[in-house]
Amino acid sequence: MTNENVTAVIPAYNEETRIAAVIEETKPFADEVLVIDDNSTDDTTKVSKDAGATVIMNSFQSGYIGALKTGFSRAINDIIVTLDADGEHDPKDIPNLLEPIKNDTTDLVLGKRERIARPSEKFLCTLANLRVKVEDCGTGFRAIKKEIAQQMNLEGHCTCGTFVLEAKSLGARITEVPINLRSVDKPRGIAWKHLPQTWYVLRLLFQQV
Repeated sequence: MTNENVTAVIPAYNEETRIAAVIEETKPFADEVLVIDDNSTDDTTKVSKDAGATVIMNSFQSGYIGALKTGFSRAINDIIVTLDADGEHDPKDIPNLLEPIKNDTTDLVLGKRERIARPSEKFLCTLANLRVKVEDCGTGFRAIKKEIAQQMNLEGHCTCGTFVLEAKSLGARITEVPINLRSVDKPRGIAWKHLPQTWYVLRLLFQQV
């Protein structure tokens, strides 16, 4: 059964081979599926529209943070779920993310991965834990109330650490639920963005002292 009042926001860049399946699997759990095509050079937009999603095509490449901002500003429903376009997140976990918000016990639900592979991301989570006691501060699979999401500045090079700290500063109640990650074939290089991201995390920490 479709979850009313839920918008799924899916940032995407050159995902024409995988995005259709993600959209089809997401549709039973959200009554709006919003794909933010970050100026792809392939047929991501066409494939997404054919699969039944509403598509917003960025006129220039703004990155994951920019795509999230666009999705948050354009969502029509009161609860937003974010997930990746590559199929790593299993949409069947969406009801578990939504339940604490629908029960009004929290405002932001993080999809907690079983393991965080990158040491740099673990370090950012350790810093964020000085203010917010969560295990997975960098997950891309989350549910959040739109009223909180649309107030967020979302500064930085990624959401690691900063997303939970900014939500906390806005008064959000935050919790986590376990999720399952599916295996996808994609390159995983060194996340150099975590170096400058540390500055953004530290700035938010000092602002909340």
